[in-house]
Amino acid sequence: MAERGAVLFDLDGTLVDSAADLLHAANVLRARRGLEAFAMAPFRPFVSRGARAMLGASLPGFTPEDEATLAEFLGVYAEAVAAHSRLFPGVESLLDAIEARGLRWGIVTNKAEGLARPLCEALRLLPRCAVLIGGDSLPQRKPHPLPLIEACRRIEAAPAASLYLGDDPRDIEAAHAAGLRGIAVDWGYYDPAHPPGAWGAQRVISAPVHLLDEPLLRERAA
Repeated sequence: MAERGAVLFDLDGTLVDSAADLLHAANVLRARRGLEAFAMAPFRPFVSRGARAMLGASLPGFTPEDEATLAEFLGVYAEAVAAHSRLFPGVESLLDAIEARGLRWGIVTNKAEGLARPLCEALRLLPRCAVLIGGDSLPQRKPHPLPLIEACRRIEAAPAASLYLGDDPRDIEAAHAAGLRGIAVDWGYYDPAHPPGAWGAQRVISAPVHLLDEPLLRERAA
């Protein structure tokens, strides 16, 4: 019997365009400090790198050791985690197609689970995904392979038969280390100076529908 595969996704920048809500939180902090609003264009490349990277880009004087400011940012963000966040175009149809093929899919993100769950619930992803692992769900986070290995274990999927899609080099590093096929997406928040083609991914796709020609999905098509 063939090994059972699954499709795992990163969250921000892969399934969900959450940049507007994250920028709003950063700009609340800027306003509290008497600073003008920060623009989306210079902020966007930092979204998939985590809260510290976003604050480092948007808040003068912030250092990674500044836990108080980090907590302030996350607190503001938690108040409106899905006010303006939306699925990227084509994601809904892709998830429908995955489910129609009888495949399980899940989410492995470095976003704290306490933030990822309400976001996924608001976008009606939570009841559909077979597994959700956040950045604080386990002792390790991406690029360590543990979150992907554990996600596969929970849904009884074989890593070697499974796919992981992400918009950050750490996603591809984690996929390779865990034994999944790493697929980079080019609609996310990456730095234009370091595009997905430079990450060592086994494939780069520019639209969700392109995933449907992967053997895992093609073989299960009706």
